[in-house]
Amino acid sequence: MESHDNLDGNNLKLIQGYLTYLRVEKGLRPLTCEAYRRDLLQCAEHLEQTNGFLASAKHEDLAGFIAHLQAHQVEARSRARKLSCLRGLYRWLLLDKRIAYDPTIHLETPAEWKVLPKSLSEAEVVTMIDQTGHGAAGSRTEECTPQSLRDRAMLELLYGGGVRVSELVGLAVEDISLLQGQMLVRGKGDKERIVPLGQPAIQALTEYLEYGRASLLRKANVREVFLSQRGRPLTRQTVWAMVKHVNHRASPHMLRHSCATHMVEHGADLRTVQTLLGHADIATTQIYTHLALGRLKAVHRAHHPRGGGSHPSQANRGLEWDTGPRF
Repeated sequence: MESHDNLDGNNLKLIQGYLTYLRVEKGLRPLTCEAYRRDLLQCAEHLEQTNGFLASAKHEDLAGFIAHLQAHQVEARSRARKLSCLRGLYRWLLLDKRIAYDPTIHLETPAEWKVLPKSLSEAEVVTMIDQTGHGAAGSRTEECTPQSLRDRAMLELLYGGGVRVSELVGLAVEDISLLQGQMLVRGKGDKERIVPLGQPAIQALTEYLEYGRASLLRKANVREVFLSQRGRPLTRQTVWAMVKHVNHRASPHMLRHSCATHMVEHGADLRTVQTLLGHADIATTQIYTHLALGRLKAVHRAHHPRGGGSHPSQANRGLEWDTGPRF
């Protein structure tokens, strides 16, 4: 970790206090807090060049910091993230009655292009899952290794449940109810949500828990569902490596994006997708409407009188909304 001994002690104390608040009261994860820490230290260093302090910074001071970032070719997306971090800090100070007004209130968020998340096709996902442990009709579970059964179950949850990789590795045995077809997931800020399990995921989990995990388990007190060959809980890095091994252009997060994209393409409403993914803000989910734009255009051409499509009886073929193959 880099040293910031040259920074004023008041700034360091303020940053540390805010990070403690984020960890303890907001339940943010260590990696998120570390990202906030870096952004706040960068701003504090800039302010101290003109004898300024975070606690007494004014609108023009922070506007100068954002302008400084732009002058040094920092991308709009990164500038927007740093400004969001500062807004959180000053809201905290305002609530704590340590400042009289929020200096970020009139700062304009840097314009940024929306980066559409990449997703896989449904056929690509099916191919990935079929390359791991079997369990489909006509196959024999006993021919699979514990690792292949585990990997299949993980892929089913990453795609079928749209879970984050951190949520997957933190999943405990008692969080899963196969009879009810659901699992309890703890997301960002330790917020809990119920995620439904489709039949393929239930089957894959049943086979892994019965034949795979039992072989991997070394100590009876391990709660985590997914274990390594040594019987230890898997790390996020191990899951990433497994997904890359199955499909070099895929990632756990891409499977999550694919889950949302395919649901929207099959007619799911945004609120449902928001609930499934655990997005705090519907605006985060709305990006998936752009990905389903091709589907929308096809429906418009087929069903609108001036859409330029063919006869409705012909256009309807292949356009029926369904729930998707694995949900």
